[in-house]
Amino acid sequence: MDRYNSKEIEPKWQKFWEESDVFHAKIDPEKSKYYVLEMFPYPSGKIHMGHVRNYAMGDVIARYKKSKGFNVLHPMGWDAFGMPAENAAMEKKIHPRTWTESNIKDMKEQLRPMGLSIDWSKELATCDPDYYAKQQSLFIDMEKSGLVSRKISKVNWDPVDMTVLANEQVVDGRGWRSGAPVERKELTQWFFNISNYSEELLKGLDALKGWPEKVRTMQNNWIGKSSGAEITFSIKNSITEFKNIKVYTTRPDTIFGMSFLAISPNHPIAVNLSKTNRRLNDFCIECQNNLTSEEALETAEKKGIDTGIKVEHPFIRDKKIPVFIANFIVMDYGTGAVFGCPAHDQRDFDFAKKYNLEILQVFEPENVEMNDIILKNSAILGEGRMINSEFLNGKTTLEARKIVCNQLEKKGAGIEKTNYRLRDWGISRQRYWGCPIPMIHCEKCGLVAEKKENLPILLPEDIEFDRPGNPLERHQNWMKTICPKCDSIAKRETDTMDTFVDSSWYFLRFTSPKDPKPINKEAIDYWMNVDQYIGGIEHAILHLLYSRFFSRAMVKTGHLPEKFKEPFNALFTQGMVCHETYRDGLGQWLSPEEVYNEKSGEIRKISDNSKVTKGASTKMSKSKRNVVDPKDIIEQYGADTARWFVLSDSPPERDIEWTESGVEAAWRHIQRVWRLAHEIINSEDLKSSNSEDEKIEKVR
Repeated sequence: MDRYNSKEIEPKWQKFWEESDVFHAKIDPEKSKYYVLEMFPYPSGKIHMGHVRNYAMGDVIARYKKSKGFNVLHPMGWDAFGMPAENAAMEKKIHPRTWTESNIKDMKEQLRPMGLSIDWSKELATCDPDYYAKQQSLFIDMEKSGLVSRKISKVNWDPVDMTVLANEQVVDGRGWRSGAPVERKELTQWFFNISNYSEELLKGLDALKGWPEKVRTMQNNWIGKSSGAEITFSIKNSITEFKNIKVYTTRPDTIFGMSFLAISPNHPIAVNLSKTNRRLNDFCIECQNNLTSEEALETAEKKGIDTGIKVEHPFIRDKKIPVFIANFIVMDYGTGAVFGCPAHDQRDFDFAKKYNLEILQVFEPENVEMNDIILKNSAILGEGRMINSEFLNGKTTLEARKIVCNQLEKKGAGIEKTNYRLRDWGISRQRYWGCPIPMIHCEKCGLVAEKKENLPILLPEDIEFDRPGNPLERHQNWMKTICPKCDSIAKRETDTMDTFVDSSWYFLRFTSPKDPKPINKEAIDYWMNVDQYIGGIEHAILHLLYSRFFSRAMVKTGHLPEKFKEPFNALFTQGMVCHETYRDGLGQWLSPEEVYNEKSGEIRKISDNSKVTKGASTKMSKSKRNVVDPKDIIEQYGADTARWFVLSDSPPERDIEWTESGVEAAWRHIQRVWRLAHEIINSEDLKSSNSEDEKIEKVR
């Protein structure tokens, strides 16, 4: 053929690859291995152009390495648990498993025409009982090793979905899926003790030379190591039964500029005072309901309420400092209390201005003349030389920090301390479609892990979604079980695991997805680490940080050798696929298929010829209807055209703008390549060659 006919050529070779089992990966000690992996998809039912770009990148690497003689592992699976399946069950009166498995089937059929070099024999789905049985086994080992805890904590509660939300799932104070105003609620939750690994996870970033600097920086900031002091302030009046308040600060050098102390609305003292003070109680409730994310805390107006409590300044005799409850203090960082130095912290400055508190400058900034500074509208930040600070005067701020810590220790009023922002990972989710937590509640024995021989704890199939909440809590037959220790009647744990747990070790399971143990050590020794991991920057913190922790947990529990505690040698974060957005006269979003361009440049709606407003180009999303179906592109132009466009139109780390003209240009390029090869093969000078490959090789 002198023209590239994708409908003939692509199915022909894809069939050949499948029948020849070309991409099947098996251990071969005689060959060097290469493990390339794209972050596995959620089975929503449709692949999108983001998938095409992501998997095309991995495919290029896999094929290149295979052509260089490497033994390549390039698997595919499905991140298949989660709330969308339960929502579908309620809306469509269909079982989550049926919905999920149907979507997997559809997406797999959509992926195959892309011609990816995937080893489908390694396919797995996290909702498969075989997979989550192994996950339950790992949980039991982690619980025995002290990596799991159960404790009361304040959580973001979605009153519609009736489940716990991570801070990242709260958008403008509302649940990311339901849109309902999120409430703060106290629940007993299961946690992985990731905070125990704060320093190790932080130091480990230095060795990840194959990771983008921006991702390492994001994780560094998320772990949030800081050095400072923990100061104990003595309470000087008897409003509360508490005797002191502990404060963690990174700037003990500014202690002489302190004009107030602020505690979190969840602080034990705030809770205690709220029991008898209606005004304080109302303020605390308002804070907890309105400020459910860190972003909300940063941007909200700083508010406080005076408790009436006074604390003693540790170095200034007879100076009493007022204690406020403030809406910008969180209980899960430091001690849930801060001392306010308004002159040198912008947040404290705003607060002091609002409540008419003292603002005392205690250091002169470096390289700035004092007469150039007017302390009226902003705090003085950075470092400098101490003033108005008694025994610290003349010292640098860095010197002053050490001196203050030493003096506090001598007085028994504080200690030097290192703190981390990273908090333990709350994995409890109050929903059905997730991996059941393999713990038993027994009245005699307390909390007991299920016996491994009884795994998996299967999700019940006869489940009802007739009302919100966790259906497992209403399934009496499923909850009722036998205590593994004393054989008494007991109750199963009804919380299921956060889906981030499922994705924190799937890359290990890919090396031996059918093994009766969670992992096969021979397969791990050969295939790990993942040489190239590819996925979106949106997973830079949670998924990647949790995976790094989980690998360390598997080292501690004896499943992994120490050398694999960092699972990903290299990481690439690809850009998004974007498209223009369109709205009709009523403000309704329109898909690209619903509009057309006039020669004048105006865009109109096909159905009624009304004028359409073109909006900014943004990431393709169902909500804005600016999605292009890869199936349509492949049917019209072929997979090679779609793949070439997403790989060539823009550097892979940057966003790409999807345009019809760009796709057509990619199609013309494929045609030119085909014609060139056709001309070479039919050249008179090369007719003596034995094969088409040999002819092309001669020209090269």
